[in-house]
Amino acid sequence: MHDAEADGREDVSELTAQLLAAKADAADLKDKWLRLNAEFDNFRKRTAKERLELIQFAGENALKNLLPVLDDMERAIANNGKTEEIQVVREGFHLIQNKLLHVLGSQGVKPMADAKGQPFDTDRHEAITKAPAPTNDLKGKVIEVAENGYTLHDKVIRSPRWSSANRGGDHPSAVRQTRNRT
Repeated sequence: MHDAEADGREDVSELTAQLLAAKADAADLKDKWLRLNAEFDNFRKRTAKERLELIQFAGENALKNLLPVLDDMERAIANNGKTEEIQVVREGFHLIQNKLLHVLGSQGVKPMADAKGQPFDTDRHEAITKAPAPTNDLKGKVIEVAENGYTLHDKVIRSPRWSSANRGGDHPSAVRQTRNRT
């Protein structure tokens, strides 16, 4: 009988030891889980903050590159009042325009090709007016540029706006439909 009692105590001691080891493992796993969960939460907050900063300051470099163009424009305006030669004023504006186009080009912005005289394409152009064609060969074609179109890395960011010549039977409502498309 003594042996059965001793075996029972050994089993209880062994089970107690296993229980304590299991509790220690569970506490260790819970601690690891809590730390991992806190680490993931910090990662989520940090990436959300970085994403917000990226969006907020995405155009910073482009805007910094535009500031010298603004400075040139301010100098030109100040000097235009001091000069009587219109040619000097025109040359100054052309220089500033070229500098602006260079800055935009360095950011991937390019003007679209001039479509004057080309067939009007509703997928690439926006009609702002329709006018009678001065000649028959200009019917349905772009006759006047109102605003140039621009692409950013080959994606149209602003469609060119043109005046196109009426074809026979074109109705002014076609202009409104084209304008409402964008």
